[in-house]
Amino acid sequence: MSAGVAPPPNELIEADVATALAEDIGSGDATASLLDDAPDHAYLLCKENCVVAGRPWFDACHRALDSDVRIDWHCEEGDRLAKGTVAATLVGRNRSLVTAERASLNFLQTLSGTATVTAAYVDAVRGTGTRILDTRKTIPGLRFAQKYAVRVGGGMNHRIGLFDAMMLKENHIRAFGSVSAAIKRARALHPELPLIVEVETLAQLREALRTGCTRVLIDDFDADTRREAVRIAHAAPFNGAIPLEVSGGVDLDTVRAIAGDGVDCISIGALTKHIHAIDFSLKLGLPPGE
Repeated sequence: MSAGVAPPPNELIEADVATALAEDIGSGDATASLLDDAPDHAYLLCKENCVVAGRPWFDACHRALDSDVRIDWHCEEGDRLAKGTVAATLVGRNRSLVTAERASLNFLQTLSGTATVTAAYVDAVRGTGTRILDTRKTIPGLRFAQKYAVRVGGGMNHRIGLFDAMMLKENHIRAFGSVSAAIKRARALHPELPLIVEVETLAQLREALRTGCTRVLIDDFDADTRREAVRIAHAAPFNGAIPLEVSGGVDLDTVRAIAGDGVDCISIGALTKHIHAIDFSLKLGLPPGE
């Protein structure tokens, strides 16, 4: 789990929040209009063990509707919370508190889900030196938010999108006829960008290592072939200069063994794709016992 991870710029968070509030509130919160719009307290209850992530979005939802709302967090972003923890208390107008409730919780439960599963994978490979990476398999519109949550959980980001790195996959390689031809074309056109090359055979691995790139992805190799790939990449003349990434067939039962084979990175789509949203509730009133 990582402390002090910088969130995306405020304008991106505010844009996420504006979209979420617009789709939820529409022409107005009919039920909230029944309330007298009086000052009130609320508390945020964590209802299952998790790594918390998403505080900036939670806060922005409430502040978009009540700029004077007071939010006191009892945990830091990236903390491990136990079921039953009061994560935050709020003081504001009751209408605004209940109107912002669902959007704020949707962000918090989704991003905490991503951070929690990422932390589980990071824990599973701890001590091996292998890094856990995410992928582009994110919820549409929430890529920057989910990739932030991966970092909060202790993982690292793969490329953000199609613009900040090149990744040669089988279709690109097929178009150019060989791994080396595709690499040379990529380097000529975008020499400033990181270059990741996906290979399907050990022969393609050797070709990628000889030609040169930023990282090689060995996708869906069986265990014996994966270990041979590590041996090749670490032996002369390559000497481990180009990191190896594994993707495909990875879960919490297999990730430790894959890391133990000596690969540098493991990219896992499930961090952002198979979301188990963490259960949080926002309740009006003071926490129990206060």
